[in-house]
Amino acid sequence: MIVIIDYGMGNLHSVSKAVERLGYEAVVTGDAGTILAADAVILPGVGAYGDAMQHLRESGLDVVTKQFAATGKPLLGICLGMQLLFEQSEEYGIHQGLGLLEGEVIRFKGEFKIPHMGWNKLQFLQDSPLFLNLNEGHVYFVHSYHALPKNEANLLATGDYYGPVTAIVGKNNVYGMQFHPEKSGELGMQLLQNFLTLSR
Repeated sequence: MIVIIDYGMGNLHSVSKAVERLGYEAVVTGDAGTILAADAVILPGVGAYGDAMQHLRESGLDVVTKQFAATGKPLLGICLGMQLLFEQSEEYGIHQGLGLLEGEVIRFKGEFKIPHMGWNKLQFLQDSPLFLNLNEGHVYFVHSYHALPKNEANLLATGDYYGPVTAIVGKNNVYGMQFHPEKSGELGMQLLQNFLTLSR
């Protein structure tokens, strides 16, 4: 059973449909017991960092997400969900995150279009089970803020938008994808498949 955490903010339908297309049972829920019993958990997210953390805290799902991560079973944050894994974000003020990954989330700065929106090619930086039998290709991003991991060992892949952009992160059983794998064609689905395979 793959659980997609429902905390009131996220592209829940498209993620659950993608998981089901890959042959897995997808359950969308905010129930702590169901989350902790899952084989793998996905934390999606669309919207503002501070609002998302407030929803997680008010529902107690911040604690539940950390408890799940501590089980050693695979956890994946997608888009805003990936950013929430970090220690803090500067989006509309400084907001504390889940702290499962060391680092912060900052706004793009420069004379170019923000948000970063569109297809960008991934560059795999190190070996990861997520990349098993895959070649680098293009995935779909939509974001105005990007993560800066403190530990380079946690940076698995980058995209390029007027410089390197954190695209995939990982530390032990905790993973994050800044882009939307469920909207990123064949490569996105293959990356999601490789993550789900870890649940076995």
